[in-house]
Amino acid sequence: MTMERLEKQVQFVIEIDKLKQVVRQTLLTDASRLENSAEHSWHIAAMAILLHEYAAERDIDVFRVVKMLLIHDLVEIDAGDTYCYDIEGHADKAQREQAAADRIFNILPADQAVELRALWDEFERGQTPESRFAAALDRLQPLIHNYTTGGKMWQHHGVKKDLVVARNRHMELGAPTLWKYAAKLIDDAVAGNMLWE
Repeated sequence: MTMERLEKQVQFVIEIDKLKQVVRQTLLTDASRLENSAEHSWHIAAMAILLHEYAAERDIDVFRVVKMLLIHDLVEIDAGDTYCYDIEGHADKAQREQAAADRIFNILPADQAVELRALWDEFERGQTPESRFAAALDRLQPLIHNYTTGGKMWQHHGVKKDLVVARNRHMELGAPTLWKYAAKLIDDAVAGNMLWE
């Protein structure tokens, strides 16, 4: 262990603090303000610990899922948070996030840069049981927030049921029970005039 290695790690710690400044289009459950991306990442990492019994595959590596969830949005430091229903914003999202991943993870010592970048890439590809479960939680959390706040952000952005279903349906791949729960919330939101048909 060298002081140079520690310096790189500390620089990364300082850099990722910037995630607290990235504001999302999701209200806190008390609707008092918009959440930031660091709060979102913490929340879904906690959800992974609490809800892992609902993963599609029972033998997932929960610690791997938690690590993935804690780092998956770090690219938003450079790329910003692209609202999930913003079609225009998604046009260049992948390129912005790839460039951000290249810069941010490479602040770390090489071995850690490779490890965290591989986790980020795994999340993005969504081909492992861990990444599919992580993605399910990443979708469920804002849906719960939208439901709990009476659909305020859905209404603010003019989002309709078909878009919410399309955005969240793949949750079933990583957590079928959580998708059934989410689908019920969506139907209840429509019945309660929180979400438009």
